[in-house]
Amino acid sequence: MCTPRADAILKVCRRLVRAGPAALVLAGLAMAAPARADDAKVRISRQPGFVYLPAVLAEQHKLIEKQAKAAGLGDVTVEWVNLTSGAAGNDALLSGNIDIVDSGSTNMLLLNDRTRGDVKGLCGVGSTPMLLLTRNPAVKTLGDFSGKDKIALPSVKVSTQAVLLQIAARKAFGPENATKLDPLTVQLGHPDAVAALASPQNEVNSHFSLPPFQQRELQDPAIHAVLNSYELVGEPVSNAIFYARTGWFNRNPKLAAAIVAAIDEANAEIAKDPLQAAKDYVTATNDKTPPETLVAIMKEPGTTFSTTPYGIMLQARHFYAMKTIKAEPKDWKDTFFPIVHGLPGK
Repeated sequence: MCTPRADAILKVCRRLVRAGPAALVLAGLAMAAPARADDAKVRISRQPGFVYLPAVLAEQHKLIEKQAKAAGLGDVTVEWVNLTSGAAGNDALLSGNIDIVDSGSTNMLLLNDRTRGDVKGLCGVGSTPMLLLTRNPAVKTLGDFSGKDKIALPSVKVSTQAVLLQIAARKAFGPENATKLDPLTVQLGHPDAVAALASPQNEVNSHFSLPPFQQRELQDPAIHAVLNSYELVGEPVSNAIFYARTGWFNRNPKLAAAIVAAIDEANAEIAKDPLQAAKDYVTATNDKTPPETLVAIMKEPGTTFSTTPYGIMLQARHFYAMKTIKAEPKDWKDTFFPIVHGLPGK
């Protein structure tokens, strides 16, 4: 004997059968798909450096929490994890220990290729010129580097600095010699590289740096610049972007939008009051750089705080030419989630 509930379900099924196969399919999908809601917690990694200023402000001012609440998500917990390199961020993302990486776009491109599109960019964060510095007085150009020199990079071969060094070597020595300087590179986080460069006894005598570390290093008269990344490529390069796995993005559409909105809000704060943003950065990071110096960095050509991704195809084409990635993206949008496809990236 059917219960009243079972009898009601049976009547619905009979009506669907009379309605046709399409109705049955749609009903089946509706019953099979559980109700979904965005996560109540998101874990984001961040590296040291002034290019991460929008993320620092988002943390200090709880902008993601604010935007999430405005989107109807209630109270969202944001956990910020400090890491020293993009490689560490990638490992944490793939192991499920974090949800979003804030790192250079080269690290995202590498994972995008290796996961066949499972990892994609969420939005841009910042772009700043990077300087290749040395304390070797004999080194004036790339051609002056020798086996006596060691160049510190946040990650060898795959960091933004490593890619730009290869691009510079290709221009200086020819396409067949793009990796000529790779044997001189060593992996060091920026704070450790600063300490190494300050010590004449350390074998690491050069550093492809990043603001504000490069400004601090240049205060030493024994240290000088050999290369400026913005002058090298003639355009901004996003050395800080947010990226995540497809599963997280699909599960968190509103939270993803709230995160992008939070970075936009942080960028609006920077534009409105650069000095206050610089002071907030110093307070949050305990950085010793004078806020006025940070404001000067903001005004340098090539410094851009924006959710628009820059220099993606420049780096992707280089990776493909070097056979670092197997598939060449046809457009920067191929490697980013649709949430930012309306922006003028490149």
